[in-house]
Amino acid sequence: DKTRRKPGTSHHQKNKHKKMSGILSLFGMESVGEDEQLFLEHMTTTEVINGPQVVWLPPFRKRADKRKAISLGPLEYCCVRNTMSGEQRIERGPQLLFLKAHDHADVVEKVISLKKNEFIRFLDKRTGKVRVEKGEQGQVVPTAYETFLDEATATATGRPTGIGPPIRQAIDLKCNEYVKIEDKSTGNIRVERGEQLVFLGGFEELVGPKQQAVDIDVEHAVLLRNKRTGQQSLITEAQKFFPSSDEEILEVRDLIKLAEYEGCIVRGEDGQDQFFFGSNADQRCFFLPPHSHMVELMWSRGRRRERRDLVLTKVDLRPMYMSFEFNCRTTDNVELVLEGSFFWEIVDLKAMMRFTSDTSGDVCNHARSKFIERVSKVTLQQFMNGFNAIAEKVHKDDDTFYTQRGVLIHSLEVTGYRCAEASTAQILEQIIQETTNRMNKLQQQESANEVALQQMAGEIEQEQSKGALIQARIANSEQTAKMEGIAEGERLNSFLATTATQIPDIASRLELWKVLRKREALEAVSGSNSHFYYTPADANLTIEARQ
Repeated sequence: DKTRRKPGTSHHQKNKHKKMSGILSLFGMESVGEDEQLFLEHMTTTEVINGPQVVWLPPFRKRADKRKAISLGPLEYCCVRNTMSGEQRIERGPQLLFLKAHDHADVVEKVISLKKNEFIRFLDKRTGKVRVEKGEQGQVVPTAYETFLDEATATATGRPTGIGPPIRQAIDLKCNEYVKIEDKSTGNIRVERGEQLVFLGGFEELVGPKQQAVDIDVEHAVLLRNKRTGQQSLITEAQKFFPSSDEEILEVRDLIKLAEYEGCIVRGEDGQDQFFFGSNADQRCFFLPPHSHMVELMWSRGRRRERRDLVLTKVDLRPMYMSFEFNCRTTDNVELVLEGSFFWEIVDLKAMMRFTSDTSGDVCNHARSKFIERVSKVTLQQFMNGFNAIAEKVHKDDDTFYTQRGVLIHSLEVTGYRCAEASTAQILEQIIQETTNRMNKLQQQESANEVALQQMAGEIEQEQSKGALIQARIANSEQTAKMEGIAEGERLNSFLATTATQIPDIASRLELWKVLRKREALEAVSGSNSHFYYTPADANLTIEARQ
């Protein structure tokens, strides 16, 4: 039977297997894949075996480690350092990186891709040189001894601050923008104007942010300081102004405009004050020269001028009203609170500037002292009867105080007064009430008298008109009668002349005329409702007795 084994064969194979296992256990065997490495550390050296292969391990070894090779994609790289020599190198993908015996690989990094408006700077730690890579390009990788010069910042790629390479954006300048750039290696400063895309050099940094060019026109000027000479200059020529590398813009100054009634004071570099007035055509508009400033006047305000915080750079030279209020005491020890107003103006700005720094406060305080002086010499009753006269005296008795300060007081009047104490104020109110009642009664009586006088004058005028009417009627009646008489005479003459031939006797003609006139009268009466009465003489009747 062929399947039957010979005696002792199974035992022999077992012994052979035991011997082979002993040999394998002494030497060892490792299967290394195609993406693996075997780091075999001998007693004195280290050996690296790359796959794919099967490796018999030597009997005398310290350690045998199997590691994966590093797979680098086309957009990846890593830095490898030799621990024995200290040398470094950059390995770029795509490749399957097999390390050498004493190599140590850092973290795999992504290659840097730069857009058109991006750049990155590298510093070589061995030489100190700076390399600048500008977009638009990809596959940007630092050398083995280069580090990033700039700290990582957020960029347009969306990487958060502190993560990834510090890609910086170029400076995009518009037509009206400029930027100053300083070269840290030389200290030189240059100015770049728009429109352009500006990339920083290896040692260059921005001096401040982007800035707008200054539009210089009829209402704007630029005050400059030259950093080399320290001198200031004022540029007024119309242009879009970009400063040079040595120039610093101190201020954009507006054109100062004065109205016809305004004035101002400019203090120059020599400390002298120059006065400008809007009434002068050559001083109405101007720019402040270098090393000059507008003088600010600090005036008091409030009815009692208790706050000195009114800041003025332009002075109104028109006449104006200014109210005041202060306390004073009469000779009978009544404390009053006076209220009033000035109508005043500044007529000499130079004199005002020379003698006072608080014009409104000085005017009110001086008037207060004068009022206190005069009110203290009169009683309350005298003050109430003549406070306007007191104000007039205070105004007229100008002891050169106002004129010395260039101020003209047109009028000073007291508009009201009241007692400072409540009890006195009550008594004063009663006095004022009685005075008011008396004045009202007098006014009423005057009104009644005026009405009576007007009524009497009307009656007189009416009677005079009646008399004139009567006189006119009388004159008209006389004139009418005269005319009627003339007409009657003409008729009589005509009748007598006509009947002269028929009736030669003048007496007979006159008797006939009378009879005709009576007949006309009877006709007139018979045509109306009138009654006509005849006297015996008119009827010519005779009475006789007959037996």
